[in-house]
Amino acid sequence: MVVRAARAADADAVFALVQQLGAAFVPVRGAFDASFSSAVEAPDDADLFLLVAEDSEGVVRGYALTTVARLLSTNGLSAQLQEIAVDAAARGQDLGTELVHAVEAECSRRGVRQITVASRRAGGFYDRLGYSQNAEYMRRVF
Repeated sequence: MVVRAARAADADAVFALVQQLGAAFVPVRGAFDASFSSAVEAPDDADLFLLVAEDSEGVVRGYALTTVARLLSTNGLSAQLQEIAVDAAARGQDLGTELVHAVEAECSRRGVRQITVASRRAGGFYDRLGYSQNAEYMRRVF
């Protein structure tokens, strides 16, 4: 498995993964394409980055989207792992772990001081990776 920066050619594969998320919003291809293009075309020091996990046959099996911001309370940069998905057929092969480690490596390279993630169903996964629960996640949909 190789984790790398997403490319424009990955759009269809990543959209298929987004459809597997079961999120509150039904994925709309036009909106996805605009967001995906922004992430793929972002400069190396942008406030977001998109990584994909590709198997030995070149098939994208997972992705992670992370945003980076300079917060007042963290004495520097903070990252939020916004989305992570692994293809249902490829789960249990440590792809999620590889994606998180790649996100952490990129954050370290950028000088990020902390990474946060909101998770309803994968708390045990993040516990095993050294994350600790310290907040309650709130949301308001417009």
